[in-house]
Amino acid sequence: MARRKGLTFYQKKKRIDPRIIKDVFEMIVGGVIAVFLAFVIVYSVGMRTSVVGDSMEPVLYNGQEILMNQVIYRLSSPHRGDVIVFLPNGNRNSHYYVKRVVALPGETIHIQDGSVYVNGVLLEEDETFDQMIDSGIAGNELTLGADEFFVLGDNRNSSEDSRSGNIGAVKKKDIIGKAWFRIGDDWETTGLIR
Repeated sequence: MARRKGLTFYQKKKRIDPRIIKDVFEMIVGGVIAVFLAFVIVYSVGMRTSVVGDSMEPVLYNGQEILMNQVIYRLSSPHRGDVIVFLPNGNRNSHYYVKRVVALPGETIHIQDGSVYVNGVLLEEDETFDQMIDSGIAGNELTLGADEFFVLGDNRNSSEDSRSGNIGAVKKKDIIGKAWFRIGDDWETTGLIR
């Protein structure tokens, strides 16, 4: 047999490395699981609501969407400074109220000369809070019950809060959750609420 002279080309068969297929598959499955878990956690723990009114400005403004953590207060109690979401007097027909906790169960609160006193001691607060013109029901010393919290809006002179007789101290059973994240106008979270 005679050999052919000249150029010959061998076509190499392309093989896909099985490790690459496995890695791509693992990335896709991992991504799907992560998105699913994030969705489940946010919607089982969190709930979205809107702020009504300007009582929490400048931290939260009227109409702003927030995510609240509905589970945290089943495991613990609110702390001073927490921003909570509650239904006043448990009224299911009311909109959610969003206010800041200033006094805890068993404490005595008194608002005098526009300042908050807890157990007779001036409450150290951020200077952005206005001095209150109206002390409401806290104009006289008020001792909270074992499951009651005293809340105020950050915009103190434009807030219907625990100073008002129709709201008063907030019972733990009426607290829906802790305000968790602000949601911006572009539906992205803009940060933790402090």
